[in-house]
Amino acid sequence: MKVYEFLSFHTDFMKMLNKFGIDINDCKWVELYHEYKKMKEKKHKVVYIVAYLAEKYEICERKVYKVIKSMERDCLVDAVG
Repeated sequence: MKVYEFLSFHTDFMKMLNKFGIDINDCKWVELYHEYKKMKEKKHKVVYIVAYLAEKYEICERKVYKVIKSMERDCLVDAVG
């Protein structure tokens, strides 16, 4: 499958993501955020969770905080209505 074919087939979905203010690159961080939520439920401290995830995913702690903030924000209001 060519890139053009894939984009042609998924154009509506990609437009919807854009309308909701979702960056397609954020999909690579879904598992990280899922782990963050599970560790939070187990009452681990955020500082510990961030340090653990930064080491596991080989990224800086600041990036982990940015991912958490990005995943917790609301979708754009205009897109919902």
